[in-house]
Amino acid sequence: MSQSQIIAVTAGKGGTGKSTTSANVATGLASLGHKTLLVELDFGLRCLDIILGIKDKIKHDIGEYLEGRIDIRSAWTKVDRVDNLSLVCATRNPFIDINPEKIMGVCEEMRDHFEYIIIDTAGIGSSVFSVIKAADLILMVTTPDAVCVRDGQMLSDFLYVKNCINQRLVINKVSPNFKGEDILYDLDVVMDTVGIPLIGVVPEDVNIKICGSKGLALPPSCGGYKAYSSIARRIEGQDVPLSIRID
Repeated sequence: MSQSQIIAVTAGKGGTGKSTTSANVATGLASLGHKTLLVELDFGLRCLDIILGIKDKIKHDIGEYLEGRIDIRSAWTKVDRVDNLSLVCATRNPFIDINPEKIMGVCEEMRDHFEYIIIDTAGIGSSVFSVIKAADLILMVTTPDAVCVRDGQMLSDFLYVKNCINQRLVINKVSPNFKGEDILYDLDVVMDTVGIPLIGVVPEDVNIKICGSKGLALPPSCGGYKAYSSIARRIEGQDVPLSIRID
């Protein structure tokens, strides 16, 4: 297996669709044939098992590993709807003692088993920052509104100061009301403000919300599926156009 990549998915504030982005980018990479692990670090607010349709299959979570009750291989659960994808769920306990070195141990140990390790982060505490700093790629998720853009800019600036330079921007929930040059202008403002190269644009697509709440795969014909697939291919190294037209 070639050298694996750790990808940290982060955001300046809640509500940007960070977890949904994590789930669908991981699904996109797995669909391309890459053995992919999705690790949920949003402690106390666990949702990826619901989004991926495996909430009734979860037997263990990362909290049990951090407490020394299981080994890490027992913590992951295979996702049924796509080959090559597994999930390590967050603990339901928001007060668990999180050791940064042990969190990093999860990622490093998994490099031997997976090509891509997608980390759904939350906040910027010491344990999460350790993961972000060690990541090969950081995906910053924002929506095109002033509050989210400013928060994304502040977090990005902080990460740059800490030498976390390999950041890429995902602009999420882009309204279909913007057309042609109008959307190009608005997205240029977002990119210039946050100051991160763009890796993908995800439309405001009702399929994303419905499928996420029901644990269903996105239909290949919808805009959300096409956008996430484009992001996955760009991560893989393919030279594909940015998906910026919202039909």
